Amino acid sequence: MSAREPAEMAQVAVETGAKKTRLTWSRVLVSAFLGGAYIAFGALVAISVSSGLAPATWGTLPTLFMGTAFTLGLVLVVIAGSDLATGNMMLVPLGAMRGRIGVGDVVRNLTLVLIGNLIGAMFVAYFLAVQTGVIGHAGASGTAGLTYDRLAAIAEAKATGESHWQVFLRGIGCNWLVCLAVWMSLAARTVSGKVLAIFFPIMAFVAMGFDHVVANMFFLPAAIWAGVPHLSWGEVLLNWLFSGVGNLVGAVVFVSTSYWYLFLRDSPDTALEPTEEEPAERA
Repeated sequence: MSAREPAEMAQVAVETGAKKTRLTWSRVLVSAFLGGAYIAFGALVAISVSSGLAPATWGTLPTLFMGTAFTLGLVLVVIAGSDLATGNMMLVPLGAMRGRIGVGDVVRNLTLVLIGNLIGAMFVAYFLAVQTGVIGHAGASGTAGLTYDRLAAIAEAKATGESHWQVFLRGIGCNWLVCLAVWMSLAARTVSGKVLAIFFPIMAFVAMGFDHVVANMFFLPAAIWAGVPHLSWGEVLLNWLFSGVGNLVGAVVFVSTSYWYLFLRDSPDTALEPTEEEPAERA
C-alpha cells in the first residue's frame, strides 16, 4: 500500500482534527492524560540516557542521545493513540479553517487537552520519576544522582537561563518540527513508516534545545519536587505560557495555515473516512 500524497494528507488531517472535537469531555481528558504521560516517559528516558556525559568529553553528543530517546514520547502518542496539545494545535485549527468546526470547538479542545496533558505529565514526574528515586537528589550517588544533575541543568536553563523572547521563539521552532512529524506520519500507512516519519523531526527539536510545553510540564515540576534550587512555580508558569504560545504559533502559522493554503484553499471538500484496518490518527 503506497504512502499518501501531501494533498491527501491534508484531507486526512482535516478529518482527524474535526473528529477530535466530537469526543466527550471525559474521553478528551483521559486521552490527554495519556498523551502527557507518554511525553513525560519520553522526557524521563531522554535525561536518563544522556546523564553522566560531560560536555567536556562528549561535546554535543548528549543532546543527540537525548533527542533520539525522546522520540519515544510521540511514537507512543501516535501509535498507541492519545491526544497531545502540540499536535492538536495543528490538526484542530485545520478543521476550523476548512469549515468543519467552529472557533469555540478549537478553544474547548485545546483547553481540555492542555489540562489533561498537564495532569499526565505531572503524574509521571511526581510518582514515577521523583517518588521512585529514578531521579535522585543533590549529592545522590550512582545513576539517580547523575539523572538529578542532568535534570537540574535542563530545568535551570529553561526556567532561568532563557529570556521570555527566547522561550517563545524556541516554542515556535519546536512545534513547527513536532507538527511536521505528525503531518508526515499521516503519509504512512504502516507502523514502521509512522515511526520513521516521527523520528527525525523530534530528534532535531530536542537536539537543538527548543521548548515543548508538555515536555516542560514534566521537566520543571520534576526539578522542583527533586529539590533543584533557585526554581519557583512563578518561573515555571511563565515558561509554560511563553513556550505554549510559541508552540501555538509554530503549529497554526507554519503548518496549518501553510498547508491549508497549498492544498485545501481551492480544493473541493472531500471527506475521507478511515478504513476499518486504519483508524483515525491521534496526536
